[in-house]
Amino acid sequence: MARFRWLPVLGALPLLAGCNMVVLDPAGDVARQQGDLIVLSTVLMLLIIVPVMALTIFFAWRYRAANKEATYKPDWDHSTQLELVIWAAPLLIIICLGAVTWVATHLLDPYRPLARTGPGQAIAADVKPLDVQVVALDWKWLFIYPEQGVATVNELALPVNRPVRFRISSSSVMNSFYVPALAGQIYAMPGMETKLHGVFDKTGEFEGFSANYSGWGFSQMRFKVKSLPAGEFDGWVAKTKAATEGDLDRMAYLKLEKPSQKEPVRRFAATDPQLFDAVVNMCVEPGKMCMHDMMSIDAKGGAGIAGIGNVRDVTYDKYAARGTTGTVGWSVRYIAALCSAAMASADRPDAKPVNPAPLKGEGLPHPNKAPERTALNAATTRPIS
Repeated sequence: MARFRWLPVLGALPLLAGCNMVVLDPAGDVARQQGDLIVLSTVLMLLIIVPVMALTIFFAWRYRAANKEATYKPDWDHSTQLELVIWAAPLLIIICLGAVTWVATHLLDPYRPLARTGPGQAIAADVKPLDVQVVALDWKWLFIYPEQGVATVNELALPVNRPVRFRISSSSVMNSFYVPALAGQIYAMPGMETKLHGVFDKTGEFEGFSANYSGWGFSQMRFKVKSLPAGEFDGWVAKTKAATEGDLDRMAYLKLEKPSQKEPVRRFAATDPQLFDAVVNMCVEPGKMCMHDMMSIDAKGGAGIAGIGNVRDVTYDKYAARGTTGTVGWSVRYIAALCSAAMASADRPDAKPVNPAPLKGEGLPHPNKAPERTALNAATTRPIS
């Protein structure tokens, strides 16, 4: 029976043939450098781990109770030479790991534009990276190609040997954009923009997915990634421009944004050039104030008490999960753009209507320095609690 004890182990070996080693055998220079970093770090740590494990077995065997030849020193408690070995070796490993990590952190910074497409293959100064705007939706991925003017759902096509710059955001909850064959993962967050640079140096079809749990349809949040020769990529763009999905304008995006699972590949022949910036600033809805406008107004002192009436009912936030049920008796609201039509007084949570015409925001007199204030000045300079 002893000769058959290894049969279960040998029987499990064929199962390993299905393992995907794409992290250690990628198709892009950035991912390859990251894979090399993993291997190097593992080897450095094994320089300590393996001897410690071997010595643990050796000492257990050498000083077992049955070995009467082993030296027995019950009062021994210190050895300077042994202390030097125990502490010096791990310290040297930590120094090496720290140096390697410091260099790799800067060289592989996802925000850093690429300097090469491979070892010894520098990128020429006149080569422009391909811009791809990525939006994590529930539960699918939207890719916008501003240069080509097209967009896709759950399909990412890239030309080989051309640097790619991703601008990444999310529509509702935090996600993680990850194409193991191309580069490391980076988070996609609502109201924020992250960047990632990468390049394919091999053609083929790969897979991307979300590496961060984001709800019910997370497990199906995967997409196809195609690395194509330049000519085939141009053909793919032409095919996408002929798609029957139509244009991806803001209203089409709001429909697409609603949660869905197992979305098939979809292609849009044209896109709104301002769509991604509107997604980042959370103002895709017509009439909603963008975050950058809101921050600019706040930086200049705010819009005064009149701004409290600048709100509208949310009509689709229940799909995007951006709002809450709000205070009892109030509807969920968002800030309306200042250039939009005036809101009805019935749409105000409180406060009386104020004429915004004479308001200037920044530069209004300080309440304590104005000897005589009119009712309007008093209302517009009073802080909003």
